Amino acid sequence: MNPKLNSIEAEYLDIMHRNGWPLIYQRVGRECQKLPYTCVEAKRPHNKALNRYRDVNPYDHSRIVLQRSENDYINANLVRMESADRQYILTQGPLAFTVGHFWLMVWEQNSRAVLMLNKVIEKNEIKCHWYWPHGNGEQHKMLLTDVNLSVEQISEEECPNYSIRVLKLCDLESSESREVIQFHYTTWPDFGVPSSPHAFLEYLKKIRDAGALENDVGPAVVHCSAGIGRSGTFCLVDSTMVMIQKADVKSINIEHIMLEMRKYRMGLIQTPDQLRFSYEAIIERAKREDPNYVPSNMVESVYSPVTDVEDDCPPPPPPRGESLCRPPARPLPAIPSSMSLGELHLSAPVESSSSDECPPTPPELELPPFSSADEDEEQSAVQPESSGAKTETLRRRRIRELSERVSLMKRRARDAERWHNLKRSLYKPLTITFGFILAGIVIYSYVKH
Repeated sequence: MNPKLNSIEAEYLDIMHRNGWPLIYQRVGRECQKLPYTCVEAKRPHNKALNRYRDVNPYDHSRIVLQRSENDYINANLVRMESADRQYILTQGPLAFTVGHFWLMVWEQNSRAVLMLNKVIEKNEIKCHWYWPHGNGEQHKMLLTDVNLSVEQISEEECPNYSIRVLKLCDLESSESREVIQFHYTTWPDFGVPSSPHAFLEYLKKIRDAGALENDVGPAVVHCSAGIGRSGTFCLVDSTMVMIQKADVKSINIEHIMLEMRKYRMGLIQTPDQLRFSYEAIIERAKREDPNYVPSNMVESVYSPVTDVEDDCPPPPPPRGESLCRPPARPLPAIPSSMSLGELHLSAPVESSSSDECPPTPPELELPPFSSADEDEEQSAVQPESSGAKTETLRRRRIRELSERVSLMKRRARDAERWHNLKRSLYKPLTITFGFILAGIVIYSYVKH
């Protein structure tokens, strides 16, 4: 097996054992606070309305500059991963009045693929404007007169977890046109992770097979809603996989790769769970490419089902844009479980309840929400609990017990501190009183004699 993969897998198991994902995520955040980069353009009064979220802004040194527009600003950054020989444009989901800027960026950067990792509406909130035609053919063509471009949808292919749309982007000034492929991943919850790496890796393989990430075309445009969480996770997995395959890269440090990516766009990868999922997707993909690896028959997923994970996620900053229409609702298919990480998950030690290195974290930060659809609940009433579910339940119970134990220790420490403070507050007046009594006794004895 590839020694670089062995080191990543060993690191993954160690972090799982220590429940260290929040600590690593926080450490990366502290390092990023030291970065000297500015966001002056994003904060100019005439550009603030062009940002979907007030706290997600592009760095000045890596921002995409529009050439054929009165205002050259767009909330997008060029991320260069030289060790992986990859380039990506990470951007927010377009607003209703930035659709023209979005397609102008695609045209000027010669991008041949748009990777969309979110749904238009999530948790009953608009997360991205519907920026492509609603159907095939000339009658559904979009005319973007503000940037002299048109977008026509040529074909659409529906897959279980994603859609592929072939679009024709035409420059109305020169009559030149080119095809752009939109790969729309539809089962990745906001602030969450897919239920297993399987569907995500199939999506990544489809993009790679289409040549959308190669150097002979412009950088692919990658976006979710803010362009940092799911988008950063995608880029981290793809870049690390390329580096594992390159012979001139001696070792892989995923934490350092994440730090390097954040030098180009702030906040890439938004949660510890997304960082954990990145490790799992990297390990599973590398194992599949190993000719000596035999997939396990295990069907347990690394994650519990996340059908309703969006309902338990912390709310994002308020959106600044509106969408003209709601996409047609259609049920999402179940995501296939992992094939090779079943072994990996089961071999990871259960987190110790006495670890001094990692204090307990709130379950909502570290653990994926435990939810299922109504039909799944009915099935669980007649089917025995799987070993994976038992392991997850045991893990949750241990974390809860540890949290309660730490809370009890903190209460006892506070009670002890109050008692010591009370004794210290009474010590001085009692000493003075005792001194007066003693002096009174001495004076009384002297006068009496």
